[in-house]
Amino acid sequence: MARKIGSIKTELLTKSREAMLTAVQIFNNPNIQFKSESFIVLSNIAWTYLLHAYYRANKIEYRYHDQGINRKKFHRTKKGAYKHWELETCLNNDKCPIDKVAKSNLKFLIGLRHEIEHQMTTKIDDYLSARFQACCLNYNEFIKSLFDEKLGIDKHLSFSLQFSSIDEAHANQLKEFKDLPKNIASFINNFDESISEVEYNDMRYSYRVLYVPKSVNHKGQADKVIEFLPANSPEAEKLNKEYILIKEQEKPKFIPSEIVKLMKKDYPKFGMHQHTQLWKSKNINFKEQGYGTQVAKAWYWSFLPIPRYCSKLDFHPSSFTKGDFLQIE
Repeated sequence: MARKIGSIKTELLTKSREAMLTAVQIFNNPNIQFKSESFIVLSNIAWTYLLHAYYRANKIEYRYHDQGINRKKFHRTKKGAYKHWELETCLNNDKCPIDKVAKSNLKFLIGLRHEIEHQMTTKIDDYLSARFQACCLNYNEFIKSLFDEKLGIDKHLSFSLQFSSIDEAHANQLKEFKDLPKNIASFINNFDESISEVEYNDMRYSYRVLYVPKSVNHKGQADKVIEFLPANSPEAEKLNKEYILIKEQEKPKFIPSEIVKLMKKDYPKFGMHQHTQLWKSKNINFKEQGYGTQVAKAWYWSFLPIPRYCSKLDFHPSSFTKGDFLQIE
């Protein structure tokens, strides 16, 4: 006897919720070091089952198959089981109900899973927790909107407690990606460069929170560890104004051939040979002085040379000093 559609959908949703709850519980467990890797794998399963349940409820075929003249020929494993769509295929389908920004968050996690699948990673929990948080919030929103408010997981979770505060030195360390394997740092930078600024700053892609220690005048005023302020409140506007003034802008990145192309506009004699002479110059330590950044094995430049003392027909990189460079806008 065939199983009812409803029963399979319910089972998929049950396993989906359990996978996401387990992912969060593992990530918040201080005794577990395999946090990010476990979260990525389990949240991937949670979203896959969620979309399978949606497609099943809406009678959308989510099994791999070839369409014959009269019937479908389904793809099967060696043991005879149906092959179902993986998460990326679910997201790429035209009838996928997930919005663009939430998709980008998930595709980032899928790509990251491919990078860490067959090797050990180090210290990525702090770097990526904002994207994991966005993944959780997006999941909670969609399981409730697509199925039932009662299926939300927010009532089961709370903020995890911290035993250490974040000082300025720690915050700076988090921004530099120093401890990340090169392949992961490269993947993060390349993925972030591939999406728009609006998408990058959307909370559904990466849920970033500004933490400010709070003091009160009277007892009982601040018993919650976290308080959320309305965006249009005077307090939030003041914080936003102060934060915007001190936030850093990421410098643009250009490969050597792009630098040569930009320079040729004003200095036709400038070529790759001159560019090589320039970065080999003993007068300037380009890496230490922040003229560019290294991602994996590739070097990206953020500054252009200003040939103040060179004619447009000649170029002498060895004579340049630190003041002879202009940041590329």
